Amino acid sequence: MTDTRRAYLFNTPALVVLLALVAYPIGYSFWVSLHRYNLKRPKAIRFIGLDNYLSLWQDPEFLSSLRTTALFVLLVVAMTVVLAVILALVLNETFLGRGVLRSLALLPWAMPGVVNGLMWRTIFDAKTGVLNGLLVSLGLIDGYQAWLSSPTGAFLLTAFAQVWNTLPFAVILLLAGLSTIPSDLYDAARVDRAGVARRFNEVTLPWLLHPLLIVLILETMNAFRAFDTIYVLTGGGPGDATEVIAVLNIRTALTYTDFGLGSAYSWVITLITLLVSAGYVTLLYRRGNFEP
Repeated sequence: MTDTRRAYLFNTPALVVLLALVAYPIGYSFWVSLHRYNLKRPKAIRFIGLDNYLSLWQDPEFLSSLRTTALFVLLVVAMTVVLAVILALVLNETFLGRGVLRSLALLPWAMPGVVNGLMWRTIFDAKTGVLNGLLVSLGLIDGYQAWLSSPTGAFLLTAFAQVWNTLPFAVILLLAGLSTIPSDLYDAARVDRAGVARRFNEVTLPWLLHPLLIVLILETMNAFRAFDTIYVLTGGGPGDATEVIAVLNIRTALTYTDFGLGSAYSWVITLITLLVSAGYVTLLYRRGNFEP
């Protein structure tokens, strides 16, 4: 038996498991999305082709959730990237207690989304919230505020909670990228009397573009699929202020038991994420090339 055949033989069990647990569910969800498949009407299940997808673009609720999702993703990804770069640069420096601070920075990432939502809902609570108590004690506000009752406030605070939960992972990736930059480049830049901004633009940023590409893709995927934190914190409200497409997707599939339309929502999220990721790769991948 040749080495190639032996390799395929040894990997066959793993491939079978992957096909059973990954490929089959993905393919089956697409097949379901091509059907009118509502568990409340089991006798009416039938193949309808792309009608579920076409109906989405005529649904005001879907279009509203798509706009909300786009704004949510833009805000979350922008805040995450900016804060991650700043924190990574700070944690990359040598100072007393850096190891402890790096370890503490991982805590939000270790927290499940549901727990994260419950924690921030308690903090923002209109009657017993820690945020209200702190601001009142400092004299910054006269009385307790219902932070999550206004559409704008709920949207911004939900985005903040999402950023707080996912930021550490982005910091870890950027710290790994910073550790690969040769110190000789910084020494040469100092000899050329390059300031902090110039060293960042000409040395740090080119070496960070590929890690930034990974951060952008992963954070965009996470923001598009964000559900647990949003659902626990606001439930998609007030009104439809935080009803992102993932919340609408889960509600359609599990509350209304419309698995055909719910699967179509899932595939729309997947296709949008793929298109955005391809855009990131096109814009950043070649720009990150450098001579080691």
